[in-house]
Amino acid sequence: MITIAIVDDESLVASSLATLLGLEPDLEVVVVCSSGEELLTWWRERQAAGEECADVCVLDLQLGGMDGIDTAVALRAMTEELPVLIVTSHARPRQLKRALTSGVRGFLPKTSTAADFADAIRSVHSGRRYIDPELAALTISAGESPLTPGEERVLELAGKGLSVEEIAAAVHLAPGTTRNYLSQAMGKVGAQNRFEAFARARELGWL
Repeated sequence: MITIAIVDDESLVASSLATLLGLEPDLEVVVVCSSGEELLTWWRERQAAGEECADVCVLDLQLGGMDGIDTAVALRAMTEELPVLIVTSHARPRQLKRALTSGVRGFLPKTSTAADFADAIRSVHSGRRYIDPELAALTISAGESPLTPGEERVLELAGKGLSVEEIAAAVHLAPGTTRNYLSQAMGKVGAQNRFEAFARARELGWL
């Protein structure tokens, strides 16, 4: 029996997934949490009590506090080689690369079927990777991003409609430095303004 921990801040999604996976004869959901922090607390308490945790963790990428990848890193620091499967509503090549770099074994969209989820869990539990084919193809076609981490951060915030001053405050940079980052990013993606640069970078799979 493969035991599973699920984390999703949408309770309906989490409970539905737990119910569907529970129908599989070889899968058992042992805990459902609404945040990465909640799962980490549960994990530490179980380990401290000398109890088993879970064989596989299924983590939503977008969470209110720690995101799924940061949660995966923290879990794997406590349980080496823990198989983790990341699920998301908005998969991007950059996120997949970050997940794989962090030791995550599986990555698939929430639109996947129950059978896909079950297969993915069995795959990562057995030591194999399970990557959504469409996202894998998109990641290969996207190529390496020319954007620096600083340029990525300011572009992400620009895409939310923030002003230069608001972006500067959010990333703890001077407005002049923020403008330079935005200008460099615009040049790299061939955009006329920061909003077009954000859209173009997302289209290319660099954000």
